[in-house]
Amino acid sequence: MISKITGTLLAVSETDLTVSIDAFEYQVRIPEFVRHQLQRSVGQEISLHTIQYLDGNPNQGRLVPRLVGFSNEAEREFFELFCSVDGMGVTKALRAMIRPVEEVAVTIERQDIKGLSALPGIGPATAERIVAKLRRKVPKFALLVTHEQDDATQIERDLINEVFEVLCNLGHSEADARRLLDGALDTKKKFKDVESLIQGVYQYSHSGQA
Repeated sequence: MISKITGTLLAVSETDLTVSIDAFEYQVRIPEFVRHQLQRSVGQEISLHTIQYLDGNPNQGRLVPRLVGFSNEAEREFFELFCSVDGMGVTKALRAMIRPVEEVAVTIERQDIKGLSALPGIGPATAERIVAKLRRKVPKFALLVTHEQDDATQIERDLINEVFEVLCNLGHSEADARRLLDGALDTKKKFKDVESLIQGVYQYSHSGQA
């Protein structure tokens, strides 16, 4: 079982990373919150804590081994708990995890069914099952994940997530908000606060349309 890989990040797509290790390139599936963490690290060496699973329909004999990657062990542990809920599974959990682990953990701990139901693919019935099974298991994750990040990485991630929320509240779809954020972050400029990143987002979008 592959539990951790270290190599050069070659590419980041909406759902996958490509990592080069010696003569091999590995495709690693990622949830949205991990994509936000690593999208500016192309060309750098990264380490991913991984889960290995078989994807496909066993009745059709088409099972493909895949990896799912996370920045630290706490994120991986939380994802495995999330997948353990009846009716969840890896594919559904990957789609749902658009928020950082600590945010989802707090939502579960507060038994916020409405908040959980807002995650992609998670309806009220699934949200209730998540709360019933995990609410006593998640309190540690809000602290564990944060303390494993260095201060600069944590601040940057919090800034991106906050601006993502602002864009959604302004009426942008999640896909459009991701596109706008990606465009601003791809400029490699440093943004010190929410205001400067929002200005960068709209400055990029206007110049891109020119």
